[in-house]
Amino acid sequence: MTRILLGTSGWSYKDWIGILYENDSENKLLKYSSIFDTAEIDSTFYSYPSEKVIKYLINYTREDFIFTAKIPKIITHKKKLDINQGIEEDLLKFFDLMKPLQKTEKLGCLLFQLPPKLDLNLDKFEKFLKILPNEFRYAIEFRNEKWLKEEVFKILSDYDIAYTIVDEPLLPSIVKITTDFTYIRWHGRGKKPWYNYHYKEEELKDWVPKIKDIQGKVKEIFGFFNNHFHGYAVHNCLQMLEMLNASTNKQKEIKEKLDKYLEIKKEEIYAPKITSFTSAFSKEDLEKMEFNELLGVLIDKARIRKTSEIMNKDVKIIHMENDLIEALVKEYHITIDLNKKIILHDCADWSRVSQSKMFCKHIGKFFFLLPKEKAEKILRKILSNIGEWEFKF
Repeated sequence: MTRILLGTSGWSYKDWIGILYENDSENKLLKYSSIFDTAEIDSTFYSYPSEKVIKYLINYTREDFIFTAKIPKIITHKKKLDINQGIEEDLLKFFDLMKPLQKTEKLGCLLFQLPPKLDLNLDKFEKFLKILPNEFRYAIEFRNEKWLKEEVFKILSDYDIAYTIVDEPLLPSIVKITTDFTYIRWHGRGKKPWYNYHYKEEELKDWVPKIKDIQGKVKEIFGFFNNHFHGYAVHNCLQMLEMLNASTNKQKEIKEKLDKYLEIKKEEIYAPKITSFTSAFSKEDLEKMEFNELLGVLIDKARIRKTSEIMNKDVKIIHMENDLIEALVKEYHITIDLNKKIILHDCADWSRVSQSKMFCKHIGKFFFLLPKEKAEKILRKILSNIGEWEFKF
């Protein structure tokens, strides 16, 4: 019988307090693993985990709990699978850290998420696959439609590597079985970002026949919801488990509570209320205030300190003409429309602070890098009639 393992990409999100967790001090992994059977470790993509973290993962989950883990981005994004860049050493370091999870039978597989701009090069790709040790299982997620070719699927089959089936706006949800297990990732269907999205019931129902068709053809189905904002991933995962008749009584009970909670919070979550207040400053006051004072009204000191954590090179001005400004800070988008009095942004913190007409660290960093005169002019315009401005997600 095919084992269905559905969970979420990550589990330690402040958005989930009040949804899955009682408070911030609660051991989130312990609680999460008492409800779900699996979790995708997303943090390993950004940096190598410490031995202490691996021990924690083992000790604070039940015996039959299964993790999957993303391969570090230094391998996939920086060195782009190129064996001529010392990639074997990077892989061995990561594999050594993963061995305790493997020995305790808590590691389902390792996930390679390839960068969208990675060129299709079958020779280079196969050379990379040849250096992977057989002691681990692997899944690969392509993020460029050029890779979705039969010759690529054949290579995956030859090396017993799972093709990662995705649900996202830019790629088709092709169902391909290339080894004895299947890996599915639901990223969401939002715009900026994709994962700020709550799947509708009918959208999840479309996946039920696909998953049932896979059952019986593989030993295991791993599936992870990456739409973590506001606890959407938790709710959608529990919904999917119920649709597949694979949920436990505890999962059904939590889902029922979430159904009610999200219904009550629907207006607040889906359409955050805009605080209706007017500026406390006169035009004369604003003209006297300099940059630091102006910005200080819209961002707290803790977030101002955090702006120093963002490198200047991670801020990119895309468009700055007339009354429209567009920028990228890391992977997050910022749009300021001075004419329509709208600020659009898409980081998780913005979904909270924007309701109080405050800035997050990304927007703070953006203003620090603007020419001071330009920044002051925009800030004065916002503060002069802030009640008319929309801070939108």
